Amino acid sequence: MKIGIIGAGNIGGNLTRRLTALGHDVSVANSRGPETLTALAEETGATPVTVAEAARGAEIVVVTIPFGKVPDLPSGLFDAAAEGFAVIDTGNYYPQQRDGRIAGVEDEGLTESRWTERHLGHPVIKAFNGTYAQDILDRHRPAGDPERMALPVAGDDEAAKKAVRALIDQLGFDTVDAGGIDDSWRQQPDTPVYGLREGVDGVAKALAEASPERTAGFRG
Repeated sequence: MKIGIIGAGNIGGNLTRRLTALGHDVSVANSRGPETLTALAEETGATPVTVAEAARGAEIVVVTIPFGKVPDLPSGLFDAAAEGFAVIDTGNYYPQQRDGRIAGVEDEGLTESRWTERHLGHPVIKAFNGTYAQDILDRHRPAGDPERMALPVAGDDEAAKKAVRALIDQLGFDTVDAGGIDDSWRQQPDTPVYGLREGVDGVAKALAEASPERTAGFRG
């Protein structure tokens, strides 16, 4: 599968490592330019590209950049993506630590991924946002392993969600359908499932126990 990754930080870098190891054709971009990705490319075999080129021909595009930087992504980002492509949004809103106050989230009541989706102009699938980056490298397990972790996955496009869940299964993790993007508050920061290292039953229970109220630590 051809996969484009926008963002080469902890999550983006480790997804690049695992996805190339699984045989996928990965293009990776960051805000500083492809020349800064030489070491990651040499390590993994991924192709370093500009952000504008990252989605070219991609069947899945991973957007894994700081939440507040999403509006800065170039227009036409997905114009050359493959037909029926899916977008994975790994982002989280950290108003006090990094992003500043964003009115669309706090005043309009948008879920973080709905806000991102509106800026991207394409449906997104929310996944990996509560996953420790190192776990992508260290905690993958074969199907049926009793220690296999599960990840929540939210999105409105059922075909895209199916493709993303299949990819996560390849990566060595189970998934739990967390509903649509308007339900994705259940996996935002400071919810029971955020950072949870449990299987399907534990993740499903944590999603059910979530509250839609944004806690003081995550308000700007």
